[in-house]
Amino acid sequence: MTDFDPETLATADSKELLKIVKSTPDSKIAEVMQSDLRSKVLDEVFNRMPTLFRADRAGSTNAVIHWNITGRPDGGTDTYEVVIENGTCTASSAPARDPKLSLTMGPLEFLKIVSGGANPVMMFMTGKLKAKGDLGLAANIANLFDIPKG
Repeated sequence: MTDFDPETLATADSKELLKIVKSTPDSKIAEVMQSDLRSKVLDEVFNRMPTLFRADRAGSTNAVIHWNITGRPDGGTDTYEVVIENGTCTASSAPARDPKLSLTMGPLEFLKIVSGGANPVMMFMTGKLKAKGDLGLAANIANLFDIPKG
């Protein structure tokens, strides 16, 4: 995709994000996620999580999930907190509670998971996604959100 605009990663809806992630070379996405657009992209994705949450599939699920996205330009990790309780979902870039589940992955793997372009279970099995805590919740997490199927 020669006309790839990095800004579109930050503003794309779920279906657009899938198309962008699938049609853009991994090296180009990695480059964007090493730039000053990284926090904008991550903030946008997490700000949308509550609107993609499927309360009808959550049942009585109550959980605090920390998403640790490695590979920050300074070598650090960005951690976002998603809280599912009482049929609602909230997301924050300022984790405040102990997690029931911590997921750790690189920025490319994160974008592939949230865009529906990768299977989280396969990523876990190949070591591209690390999960600590409630592994049953980890296996079911994709079902709790309206993520396009790649």
